[in-house]
Amino acid sequence: MSTPLDQDPVSNTLLSEIAARGGMRRFPAHAILINEGDSSDSLYFVVEGRLKAFTTSEDGREVVLAEHGPGEYFGELSLDGGRRSASIKALEPCCCRIVPGSELRHFLAEHPDFAMHLARRLIRMVRRLTEQVHALAVQDVYGRLARVLMEASDPVGSERVTRHRMTQQDIADRIGSSREMVNRVLRELTAGGYVSVAEGRYVIHRKLPSGW
Repeated sequence: MSTPLDQDPVSNTLLSEIAARGGMRRFPAHAILINEGDSSDSLYFVVEGRLKAFTTSEDGREVVLAEHGPGEYFGELSLDGGRRSASIKALEPCCCRIVPGSELRHFLAEHPDFAMHLARRLIRMVRRLTEQVHALAVQDVYGRLARVLMEASDPVGSERVTRHRMTQQDIADRIGSSREMVNRVLRELTAGGYVSVAEGRYVIHRKLPSGW
């Protein structure tokens, strides 16, 4: 669900420079770093650990928007002065450099190249969220589940293995479904020999069917 930052030397140099202007802080697993609706404007650079960005419905159900890992950052949407549009929660113990909004705006004025990097990142974010909305509108639960498994996994020999441990509730939060429905689909995929679980990670043994 997270999108790697640009890997060109210019971007990496600028990112290191702006991150160095922030103070280091550690957070335990399950800590909430940002609450949806907050008025803070700091930018967070992830040094260690994984975090998720999510929003909560009126009935308390979480919908995961993205995940962030080392080398990534979050919090840039507060640059317009608006309130935080999503909450950020640590999935495991993590460490972040936190750059105050005033420092970030000063850095942007001095480094237009970073402004271009930020614009490219926001464009990718909009495209990804547009794809998520499209999937919610036109794909059934199986289609969305299959898409998440493919996006969250890497090839290992002739199979694919998810990069991190995932619970059925994690998957349900990502695809906007119930855990019970996810359990039903995964049970059928397991019975069909398509997937299995090893140490909390999903192993995809062969190409998933186009429909279920």
